[in-house]
Amino acid sequence: MILEKQIALRQGMRDGVPIAMGYFAVAFSLGIAGRGAGMSALQGFVMSVLNHASAGEYAGITAMMALAPYWELALTTLITNARYLLMSCALSQRFAPETSLWHRIGVGFGVTDEIFGVTMARPGPVEPLYTYGAMAVSIPSWAAGTALGIVAGNILPARVVSALSVALYGMFLAIIIPPARKNRVVAALVGLGFLTSFGLGRLAAALSLGWLTGGTRVILLTLLLAGGAAALFPVAEGEEGRQ
Repeated sequence: MILEKQIALRQGMRDGVPIAMGYFAVAFSLGIAGRGAGMSALQGFVMSVLNHASAGEYAGITAMMALAPYWELALTTLITNARYLLMSCALSQRFAPETSLWHRIGVGFGVTDEIFGVTMARPGPVEPLYTYGAMAVSIPSWAAGTALGIVAGNILPARVVSALSVALYGMFLAIIIPPARKNRVVAALVGLGFLTSFGLGRLAAALSLGWLTGGTRVILLTLLLAGGAAALFPVAEGEEGRQ
C-alpha cells in the first residue's frame, strides 16, 4: 500500500511538470498585469499560492486597479472561479469511500482545469497523493511566475511591459475561441458578452453610474448570461463530455 502511494506521488509529480511549464509562462504575463495594479512580488506570490486561477486572479487584479471595494473583489473572484466548485463535486464522486475529509479538502484546494483533467483521466478511485504530486510541482511554478512577472515589470522598459501585457489577452482568446468554434451557443454568448460589457461601460460613463464598475459588470453579466443560457439551452444528461 505504501509503495503504491509512493508511485502515485511520483507519477503526479511527473505529470505536473508540463503543467508547471505552461503555468509559468501564463503566470509571468499575469505578474505583468499585477505590477500595473501596484502589487509587490511577495504579494503576487501569495496571491497565486492561494488562488491558482488565471481568470480569477486577473479579475481580482482588474478590480484592484479600479479601486473596487472588498465585497466586489471577493464576489467577482468567487463567480469567476465558480467552475471549480463543479470540478470538485465531480472529483468527490471518484474518491474511495474511506478517503478522509482532510484529503478531500486538500485535493479540492488544488483543483485547476489541468490538474482536474489529469486526475480524472486516471483509472479507478482518485489517489490524493497523485494530485498532491501534481500540485507540488505546478502550483509553486505558477506562484513563482507571477512574482517574476512583477519583478520584470518593474525592471523592463515600459514598451516591453506593454507588449508582454498583450500575452494575457492572447491566453484568454485561446480559452474562448476553441469552445466557441464547436458550439454556436457559446459563440453567441461570447459575442453577446463583449457587446453588453461595452454597452454597460458606455452607459455607466454617460449616466455617471459610479456603482457600475468593471467588477460589477462582470458579476452581473456572468449571472445573467450564464443563467439565461442554462435555462434556455440546457445540456442533456450524458452530453457534457461531447461539448
